[in-house]
This record gives sequence, C-alpha cells and structure tokens, in this order.
Amino acid sequence: MRFPKGFAGGATKAGLKASGKPDLGVVVSDRPCVAAGLFTKNKFSGSNIPFCRRALKEGGIRAVVMHAGQANACTGREGLEVARQTAIAVSGSVGCGYNEVIVGSTGVIGVLPKLNKIQNGIRAIAEKGLTPDGILAAGEAMMTTDTVPKTASARFRLGGKMVTMVGIAKGSGMIHPNMATMLSYVFTDARISKSALRMAFRDAVEGSFNCLSVDGDTSTSDMAVVLANGAAGNREVKPQGKDYTAFRKKLTEVCTDLSRKIARDGEGATKLVTVRVRRASTFDDARRVAKAVANSNLVKTAIFGRDPNWGRIACAVGYSGARFTPDNVMIRLGKTLIFAKGKSAEYNQGLMSKYLKDTDEVLLEISLGSGRAEAIVSTCDLSYDYVRINAEYTT
Repeated sequence: MRFPKGFAGGATKAGLKASGKPDLGVVVSDRPCVAAGLFTKNKFSGSNIPFCRRALKEGGIRAVVMHAGQANACTGREGLEVARQTAIAVSGSVGCGYNEVIVGSTGVIGVLPKLNKIQNGIRAIAEKGLTPDGILAAGEAMMTTDTVPKTASARFRLGGKMVTMVGIAKGSGMIHPNMATMLSYVFTDARISKSALRMAFRDAVEGSFNCLSVDGDTSTSDMAVVLANGAAGNREVKPQGKDYTAFRKKLTEVCTDLSRKIARDGEGATKLVTVRVRRASTFDDARRVAKAVANSNLVKTAIFGRDPNWGRIACAVGYSGARFTPDNVMIRLGKTLIFAKGKSAEYNQGLMSKYLKDTDEVLLEISLGSGRAEAIVSTCDLSYDYVRINAEYTT
C-alpha cells in the first residue's frame, strides 16, 4: 500500500484494554491540514466530540489520536478534561497546538479512561518514532470487538500530480451512523480548499457511512474525519470542476470500501448483505426503504437461518414510509425474482435456501417502480453470536 506524503503514525499498548492488545494510536501530518468531520447525533455523545467540533472550526489540524477500551461518554466534566489533556499530550509530543488535535475514543460507555495511561502511551509512541505504515497500526489499535482491521486506499492523478488517499476505520457493533462505536479517518496529500473538502466529504458520507447498519444502534462515539495536507503539490481543488468531481469520486470509493468492511465484520456476522433499492421517487425514499430492510431483525435472522422469507422483506418495505404503489414492487434475492405484483413469484425455495447457505455476500434487490432514484445500504445477518457478544460485553 502507498501512503500519502507527509503523514506518519504509530501505536502502542497503553493498558486501556483488558486484553492487553494495542489500544492507543496517533497519526500526524508534518504540516497543518485542511480538515472536515461529521459526528454522531446521539445526545449522549462522547466527551471528545465537542472538543473535536471546536478544533475543526478553529483552523488547521495536525494530528489524530484514538484510544480504545473506554468510550469516554457519560463521564461528566472529568471526561471533558480527559479529552483536553489527551490533546495536550499529543501537542507536546509532536510540536503543535492542542487545538490542532482530533481525539477519538471508543469502548465501554460510562467508564472514564485512565489519563495517565494515555499520556504514557503517547510518550511511548513519540519515543519509538512515527512511520508511514504506522497509520495502519493506529487503525488496529482502535479496534474493539472488530475481528479484522479495516483499511482502504486510492491513488490517482489530480491537477497534474499523483495523489494518495488512505482510510482506516473501526466498527463491528452498535453501528447505525447518523452523522451526518464507528470511527473512521481518511488521510490524503491532496491540496484542496476547505469548502471543497467539506462538500466532498458530506456527499461521500451520505453514500457510504450513512448507508451502513449492523444493528440499528447509533453509537455515542461515531466520528468520520478527513485530513488533507496538500503535500502532493497539485493545483488546489475548488468546489467545482473536473478535479473536484474526481476527488469526490475517489473519496466516496474509499469511504464505501470502509463501510462495507465494517458491515462484513459485524458482531457475530456470517454474511455481508447488500440491500439495493431501485426505481424510487427520490434518493431519500430509496434509502428509507433500504434502511428499513437492512435494520429489520426479522430479515437479518432469516438470512442467517437460510430462510428466503420474502414476507419479512415486503413488510419492512411497507412500513418504511417511502412513497410507492404496492403492486409495482418487485423483490429479488440474488438474481432470482421472489415477489412481484403483490404476491409471491414462482421460484424454487430450495435453491434460494442453498443460495443463502453458499454465498457470503447476499444481495437483496427491491424495485419500487415509482421513479429513477436508487440507494444501496450495507448490513449483515444477525446470528446467535451477536447476542452472546453483547450479552457478555461488560461481564
């Protein structure tokens, strides 16, 4: 993997996770970055969220620090001070202002992170030295119930120069972003204006992280941030034109790749499920239907049980709130039509059960027959292991 110029990272075992695995990561740019971020709308947001919002408003960002084990949510004034002191510790180690640091935290809600462990860990990372591939190590350090790290990258020509983009993310349970326990960071050496980056990131998140659901729970910690340091030396990308279109396309691809990897690694999941809604009146209607189906526990358990029960899918479409005529709706499982004209289509149930058994990527396609808009939502099945993991989360 190629890494963007000017970025380096590192990670360590700070003792925040009971498992003793790496739990603290830092990524630093050698120059101030243009940055944009979107955050959870949960009113019990982590104590780091307001700190990050202020940092993004005030100016350039130089560093991101992320720690796992405790979400630092519902921790009162002490939690706010932990977030501030964490940023101060990073600023002292890398030589930037503390208001140039983004702080991400994830883990158990209501537990105050041990500040001294975070401070000692940040010093250890700085003493060891940061490297470009340390960005990936930082991504692994923020994992909680994740079973695999999530990374994505793109390399493309922009404004006459080669530009690189790398994204890292964590998330496995409590996943239903409403931004605009998921953390995502994208680093790029592209030169782009702040307004253009904000516009591109908003659109990228709408079509990726906001089209993602594992269990329908919006975390207190959801955060998606992009940093662009301009080290590639391309002409500055403005909010319109072919360079902007190319940048937005690649950013969306990276975010979509990360969101699908989060869905595939959903807690206890055995299948990645793609819900594609076509021929809707509007994008909002298409996404409304896709999310209703993706969030239906009955649909998700049927997929886990290899039961091609179209009734559960039709039911979710019906209560989604989207505008459509029921007789125009068609539902496909894979490439097979299973529902049309308000009733079951002729299909072999045994073959559909075999499809659900043999594939690890299930496609549900729903046509509303009411327009030209479409949306795709990534999710996963719901297994016995999801219940076990979450029943035993703190015990």
